[in-house]
Amino acid sequence: MTARSRRRQVSNRQGVNEGEAAIAANQNTVRKQARKLSRVERLVHTVSEQMERTRIADYALLLNRPWRLLWLNLISGVSRGVGIALGFTFFAATIIYVLQVLGALNLPIIGDYIADIVRIVQRQLELTTY
Repeated sequence: MTARSRRRQVSNRQGVNEGEAAIAANQNTVRKQARKLSRVERLVHTVSEQMERTRIADYALLLNRPWRLLWLNLISGVSRGVGIALGFTFFAATIIYVLQVLGALNLPIIGDYIADIVRIVQRQLELTTY
């Protein structure tokens, strides 16, 4: 084998090694891009699930129908007001009942406190003129 043919073989081997290196580099690039795409796909899927949970499409449809939006807000406001009124009535009745029971027990400190409250309320009623 001559020196010239040896040089050709070495250069051919280097060319093959360079080609294999280029293919390996391309494969690594493809793998990295595939990982990035799968990550982007997961993020898009997560965002779409969150948007479905917030029901943003229903909200957008509701904004396109202003009379329906007005009606729903009116109904929700009325029901909220009725709920607050009933809740406060129940709470006040419970407090009055507890105070009546405590007043019936004639406890010295609590009885004096309740008597003061009754006197304050009676004075306020006498002072109120319409």
